[in-house]
Amino acid sequence: MEYSNAQIADLVRKVLSEMEIGGATDSKEVPVGVSNRHIHLTKEDMETLFGKGYELTPLKDLSQPGQYACKEVLTIVGPSMRPIESVRVLGPLRSKSQVEISATDSYVLKVKPPVRESGNLAGSAPIRIIGPKGVVELSEGCIIANRHIHMSPDDAKVFGVKDCDTVTVDVLGKRRTRWYDVQVRVHKDFRLEMHVDTDDANAVGIGNGSKVKIVEE
Repeated sequence: MEYSNAQIADLVRKVLSEMEIGGATDSKEVPVGVSNRHIHLTKEDMETLFGKGYELTPLKDLSQPGQYACKEVLTIVGPSMRPIESVRVLGPLRSKSQVEISATDSYVLKVKPPVRESGNLAGSAPIRIIGPKGVVELSEGCIIANRHIHMSPDDAKVFGVKDCDTVTVDVLGKRRTRWYDVQVRVHKDFRLEMHVDTDDANAVGIGNGSKVKIVEE
């Protein structure tokens, strides 16, 4: 059977497309970003902590576009009155102030933060933030961030998921582990990366740039 040039071109495009998609979905690998304790601030709380008219000083860009670490660090205190110092502020400013810590930090502070999606602060733990110019008392706002994967819409199509889906993830390496109920977060500005806190990363012996694998179910 003979093929026309148009048919051959169409076949080549189809094969290349299947190779591209299949290569991504067969591996299902996602790079990891390890998130240390940090603080997000409103403009009002920033000015309480650093002074009227203060502006955050960007230090370095983070993996997700538009997000950055700041030079500013603060102290957090819970009911134990044992402070954790030098907690990094992340920008840009938000509509609600938020403190993200690990379970290990919660034992030091004697707070009981829920495991939550970032920004879901209703009923979360209270925390005190101490800055060079003032103190902010949050009646709620302290959480342990859930394990989650950032994806672009194109990534979501490749992996066959949508925003707020949950997936099962295998940790690759010497201390193999399986994590369940990992939330998928899809946005046009997101880059593919799974975020875990320092407790999770240390428990399984991974770091920034390690790979995990979404399990086919």
